[in-house]
Amino acid sequence: QIPVGTEIEGMNILGLVLFALVLGVALKKLGPEGEDLIRFFNSFNEATMVLVSWIMWYVPIGIMFLVGSKIVEMEDIVLLVTSLGKYIFASILGHFIHGGIILPLIYFAATRQNPYLHPDVFDFSLFPLSSSATLPSMIKCIEENNGVDKRIS
Repeated sequence: QIPVGTEIEGMNILGLVLFALVLGVALKKLGPEGEDLIRFFNSFNEATMVLVSWIMWYVPIGIMFLVGSKIVEMEDIVLLVTSLGKYIFASILGHFIHGGIILPLIYFAATRQNPYLHPDVFDFSLFPLSSSATLPSMIKCIEENNGVDKRIS
Protein backbone atom coordinates (compact mmCIF):
# COMPACT_ATOMS: atom_id res chain seq x y z
CA GLN A 1 0.00 0.00 0.00
CA ILE A 2 1.12 3.52 -0.72
CA PRO A 3 0.65 5.78 2.30
CA VAL A 4 -1.14 9.08 1.80
CA GLY A 5 0.38 12.17 3.44
CA THR A 6 -2.22 12.35 6.21
CA GLU A 7 -2.01 8.66 7.06
CA ILE A 8 1.69 8.59 7.99
CA GLU A 9 2.17 8.24 11.72
CA GLY A 10 4.94 9.89 13.70
CA MET A 11 6.31 13.36 14.24
CA ASN A 12 6.53 15.95 11.51
CA ILE A 13 10.20 16.80 12.00
CA LEU A 14 10.49 18.84 8.81
CA GLY A 15 7.54 20.98 9.86
CA LEU A 16 9.04 21.45 13.31
CA VAL A 17 12.40 22.54 11.91
CA LEU A 18 10.73 24.89 9.44
CA PHE A 19 8.62 26.41 12.20
CA ALA A 20 11.70 26.92 14.39
CA LEU A 21 13.55 28.64 11.55
CA VAL A 22 10.63 30.91 10.70
CA LEU A 23 10.07 31.75 14.38
CA GLY A 24 13.76 32.62 14.79
CA VAL A 25 13.70 34.91 11.79
CA ALA A 26 10.47 36.54 13.00
CA LEU A 27 11.88 37.13 16.49
CA LYS A 28 15.01 38.69 15.05
CA LYS A 29 12.89 40.94 12.82
CA LEU A 30 10.96 42.18 15.86
CA GLY A 31 14.13 43.71 17.23
CA PRO A 32 14.04 44.72 20.91
CA GLU A 33 10.52 43.33 21.38
CA GLY A 34 11.65 39.83 20.42
CA GLU A 35 14.74 39.89 22.64
CA ASP A 36 12.82 38.68 25.70
CA LEU A 37 11.71 35.50 23.95
CA ILE A 38 15.19 35.00 22.46
CA ARG A 39 16.68 35.29 25.98
CA PHE A 40 14.08 32.78 27.21
CA PHE A 41 15.08 30.25 24.55
CA ASN A 42 18.78 30.82 25.28
CA SER A 43 18.14 30.23 29.00
CA PHE A 44 16.09 27.15 28.18
CA ASN A 45 18.97 25.86 26.04
CA GLU A 46 21.47 26.42 28.89
CA ALA A 47 19.18 24.62 31.35
CA THR A 48 18.82 21.71 28.94
CA MET A 49 22.60 21.47 28.61
CA VAL A 50 22.94 21.33 32.41
CA LEU A 51 20.31 18.58 32.61
CA VAL A 52 22.07 16.56 29.90
CA SER A 53 25.39 16.85 31.73
CA TRP A 54 23.75 15.68 34.99
CA ILE A 55 22.13 12.75 33.22
CA MET A 56 25.43 11.74 31.64
CA TRP A 57 27.10 11.71 35.06
CA TYR A 58 24.47 9.40 36.60
CA VAL A 59 23.70 7.09 33.67
CA PRO A 60 26.81 4.90 34.25
CA ILE A 61 25.59 4.11 37.76
CA GLY A 62 22.22 2.95 36.45
CA ILE A 63 23.85 0.90 33.72
CA MET A 64 26.18 -0.68 36.29
CA PHE A 65 23.20 -1.90 38.28
CA LEU A 66 21.40 -3.17 35.16
CA VAL A 67 24.47 -5.13 34.08
CA GLY A 68 25.08 -6.29 37.65
CA SER A 69 21.59 -7.76 37.89
CA LYS A 70 22.14 -9.73 34.67
CA ILE A 71 25.53 -10.98 35.89
CA VAL A 72 23.96 -12.29 39.09
CA GLU A 73 21.43 -14.26 37.02
CA MET A 74 24.17 -15.92 34.90
CA GLU A 75 24.97 -19.59 35.44
CA ASP A 76 28.44 -19.82 33.82
CA ILE A 77 30.30 -16.75 35.02
CA VAL A 78 33.64 -17.82 33.47
CA LEU A 79 32.17 -17.86 29.97
CA LEU A 80 30.67 -14.42 30.59
CA VAL A 81 33.94 -12.94 31.84
CA THR A 82 36.03 -14.31 28.96
CA SER A 83 33.63 -13.25 26.23
CA LEU A 84 33.03 -9.87 27.84
CA GLY A 85 36.79 -9.39 28.29
CA LYS A 86 37.41 -10.05 24.61
CA TYR A 87 34.69 -7.58 23.66
CA ILE A 88 36.03 -4.89 26.01
CA PHE A 89 39.59 -5.36 24.73
CA ALA A 90 38.49 -5.12 21.09
CA SER A 91 36.35 -2.08 21.81
CA ILE A 92 39.11 -0.21 23.68
CA LEU A 93 41.68 -1.10 21.04
CA GLY A 94 39.36 0.14 18.29
CA HIS A 95 38.68 3.39 20.13
CA PHE A 96 42.37 4.05 20.69
CA ILE A 97 43.23 3.35 17.06
CA HIS A 98 40.40 5.55 15.84
CA GLY A 99 40.84 8.35 18.38
CA GLY A 100 44.61 8.24 18.67
CA ILE A 101 45.67 7.64 15.06
CA ILE A 102 42.85 8.01 12.50
CA LEU A 103 41.19 11.20 13.80
CA PRO A 104 44.49 13.05 14.35
CA LEU A 105 45.57 12.10 10.81
CA ILE A 106 42.31 13.45 9.39
CA TYR A 107 42.67 16.63 11.45
CA PHE A 108 46.26 17.10 10.29
CA ALA A 109 45.33 16.46 6.64
CA ALA A 110 42.51 19.01 6.82
CA THR A 111 44.24 21.78 8.82
CA ARG A 112 47.99 21.12 8.63
CA GLN A 113 48.14 21.74 12.38
CA ASN A 114 49.33 19.51 15.18
CA PRO A 115 46.23 17.69 16.43
CA TYR A 116 47.78 17.00 19.81
CA LEU A 117 47.72 20.71 20.69
CA HIS A 118 43.98 20.24 21.29
CA PRO A 119 43.91 17.02 23.35
CA ASP A 120 40.53 17.79 24.90
CA VAL A 121 38.85 17.44 21.52
CA PHE A 122 40.27 13.96 20.96
CA ASP A 123 39.47 12.82 24.50
CA PHE A 124 35.82 12.64 23.47
CA SER A 125 36.61 10.29 20.61
CA LEU A 126 38.19 7.67 22.87
CA PHE A 127 35.02 6.91 24.79
CA PRO A 128 31.82 5.39 23.41
CA LEU A 129 29.58 8.31 24.34
CA SER A 130 26.69 9.58 22.32
CA SER A 131 27.01 12.88 20.54
CA SER A 132 24.37 14.43 22.78
CA ALA A 133 26.45 13.52 25.82
CA THR A 134 29.58 15.19 24.51
CA LEU A 135 27.81 18.21 23.03
CA PRO A 136 28.04 20.48 26.11
CA SER A 137 31.75 19.73 26.50
CA MET A 138 32.43 20.24 22.81
CA ILE A 139 30.57 23.56 22.76
CA LYS A 140 32.56 24.73 25.80
CA CYS A 141 35.82 23.63 24.15
CA ILE A 142 34.95 25.40 20.90
CA GLU A 143 34.02 28.64 22.65
CA GLU A 144 36.87 28.78 25.18
CA ASN A 145 39.81 27.26 23.30
CA ASN A 146 39.07 28.33 19.75
CA GLY A 147 37.31 31.64 20.40
CA VAL A 148 34.19 30.79 18.38
CA ASP A 149 31.26 33.13 19.06
CA LYS A 150 28.54 31.68 21.27
CA ARG A 151 25.86 32.40 18.67
CA ILE A 152 27.73 30.25 16.14
CA SER A 153 28.57 27.36 18.46
